[in-house]
Amino acid sequence: MPGKAGRPARPIVLVVDADGLLRQRLDQDLRLRGFATLEAENGLEALLQVKRARPRAVVLDATMPRLGGLDALRRIRAFDPTALVIVATDQPDADLERQAHALGAAAVLGKPIALPRLLGALEAVKGASAPLAGRLLVVDDDPEFRQMLQEFLTQSGYEVRTAADGSAAFQKIFEDPPDAVLIDIEMPALNGLEALAAIRGVAPEVQVIMISGTENLEVSKRALAHGAFDYLAKPVDFQYLLQSVETAVMMRRLER
Repeated sequence: MPGKAGRPARPIVLVVDADGLLRQRLDQDLRLRGFATLEAENGLEALLQVKRARPRAVVLDATMPRLGGLDALRRIRAFDPTALVIVATDQPDADLERQAHALGAAAVLGKPIALPRLLGALEAVKGASAPLAGRLLVVDDDPEFRQMLQEFLTQSGYEVRTAADGSAAFQKIFEDPPDAVLIDIEMPALNGLEALAAIRGVAPEVQVIMISGTENLEVSKRALAHGAFDYLAKPVDFQYLLQSVETAVMMRRLER
């Protein structure tokens, strides 16, 4: 199994710096100390990562191309005021530190970043529960596969409900629409394509990801033509699945 049900997701830290070697070093150090990490090499990429993955903390270089550090800090805090932002600079300056704190930075650290100081600044998020990345419904008549997806996605920070068939899924969506639905195409009674049409009818804003036991180009075309967000074949590529789910949830939130 990819993970254990109920296991809390590790806090995500986004490391933003044009220096790839520095990003790699911080990435390794933070992962060894219980964090999950993402990387970005400039401010625009950082903002996209914040909107997509909602990291608990951001380590942000003060001088970057394409949306500088302070401007990126301002936009990150506007989008997610709960994110803890740590500004890093190789030119310590009292005015820079004042501006960074005024914009909501939790700390300003000089480069090279001393790991104990960084870990101290991150202490506030280490023990905090990570916010839910989104709400999902997994629909599959195979209980083992259904449980495997539920455990993997729960570990990745999502709230996950399940249903064993299309009829039960439709009822749950009608009562409490999730952000996205992952649904098997080949199911008895109400199959995935029929369920897709029913879901689009009652909750058109919910993103639907279809999963099939075989790679069938015609079926995938039909699913996408009828409004599916994405189409995946079993065995599932979990990295691709996670990217698809993250994008689907982001699209759902942008439509609100």
